[in-house]
Formats: sequence, C-alpha cells, structure tokens
Amino acid sequence: MQSGAGSLTTFQNTLLSHLPVDSIERLQLVKIELPLKREIEFPGDEIRYLFFLEAGAASMTTTFHDGKQVEVALCGSEAVLGASFLMGTRRSLNRVYMQIAGYGYRTKSAVAADEFKLHGEFHRLILRHNQTQFIQSAQTAGCNARHPIQQRLARWLLLCDDRVQGGPIRLAQESIADMLGSRRTSVSIEAGKLQKSGLISYKRGKILITDRRGLEAAACECYAAVRNDAQRYADDNWDLERPIPRTATRGAKGEPALNRRNCE
Repeated sequence: MQSGAGSLTTFQNTLLSHLPVDSIERLQLVKIELPLKREIEFPGDEIRYLFFLEAGAASMTTTFHDGKQVEVALCGSEAVLGASFLMGTRRSLNRVYMQIAGYGYRTKSAVAADEFKLHGEFHRLILRHNQTQFIQSAQTAGCNARHPIQQRLARWLLLCDDRVQGGPIRLAQESIADMLGSRRTSVSIEAGKLQKSGLISYKRGKILITDRRGLEAAACECYAAVRNDAQRYADDNWDLERPIPRTATRGAKGEPALNRRNCE
C-alpha cells in the first residue's frame, strides 16, 4: 500500500525530519511498506528511487563471485537508501535489502537529483548522510578485521536493537553469520555464551536483548562510534564534536612517527 506525504506529516527519518516543508513537497514522497527481504538495490541495477526508512532495518552488503556476502552497513531510520545516485552513481554497487521489515518513503531519483541541485538543506544533509555511511563502512571493515566474533556479534545485535526499539530481533543464525562474514557455528557458539551470561534470550530465530548495558560492555568500541554518527549527522557541529581516538601512534612500532611539518 502506498500513499503520499503531506506537509503536516511527522517523520521518523532523520533527514526528512530536518527538511523544510517546501523541500518535502518538491520530493513528491510516496509512503511504502518494506517487508522482510525486500530488495532495494542489486549490483548493476539502475537506481530508480531513493528510499527514506521510517522503521525497520536494511543491510548493505558486498557480494562476491561465490555468492557469499558481507555486510558493510546496517541502515535504519537515519538512512537514505540509493543516495549514491546523487554522487553520480547510476547503477548500484551493492546489494541492499530489508533485514528487518518496516516502512518508509520513496522518491524518484530524478526528482531527488533536482532537489539536490538546489544546494539547500537537502543537499547539505545528503552529504552529511553519505559521510556517515562511509564512516560506518570503514568502521565495519576495521571491526571485522580486528575484533573477535563475540564483540562483533554484540555490536551487530545492538545496532539491530536500536532499529527495532527494544523489540525482538527475528533473524536466523545463518543470516547473522553472513552479515558478520563468519561461520554459522561460530555465531551459534557466541550467541550461546551471550545467552548464558544473561545478556540475550535466543530461541527459534528470535533474539531479545535482556541486559542492554551488559551487552554494550561486551561489544567493541565500534558500536558507540557508529551509533553516535547515525544519531547526530544532522547536527550543525557533528563533525567538530565527533570523538576521535587519541590512543593511536603516528608511526608503526619500531618506526619514527611521521613529522607533520614535512607533510605540509
């Protein structure tokens, strides 16, 4: 079922909620249901629409020749799916589909491009959004390479929980393993440990977080980094106030640190 968005509509989507009424009207938004596994983008397919999620969660994945996939971003009500079109991408580079059912609004890509060219608030927020998505993808790549599976699983469950707002997460272990780039048996073992610790309840493909604070403690630093960016990218001083890790050294172990003056 589809319906339009009026000027008095209250939006849950971060970007839409910050747009002036005239921008909303020009985007010609259509409300749309987004059921589980609904395909939003597929590699090589033309990007015909932009989707603004109001509820639910979508996975953006990188797919490989053997059919395997790994998640590079988990998108909720902060997200605009298909926004790469506005950066010049006409055909999708990633697979994007609904991991948790929800709903949202869509607009034609050409309509969004016309609004983007006005260099108003929509233009500013899209650039902020795309930067946030890049940060999440970079953080996820580092996380998958650096952190153990239990921390990554805790991070991913927390990100899902943010998007279902405390409700049950209905996902099979095999799907979770695909998203984390891991094996199903590893996910099963680590989920069992989290359940034994009283952090989650897991039964028949339904996960409920029972101790959120404890699960946050079990997760790696990447959860807080991704969550904070998703929540605040529309704020004026988001980039200036974003916490930057200060523990990293500028030179590798055994090597002198870079002399910044030589780089200027």
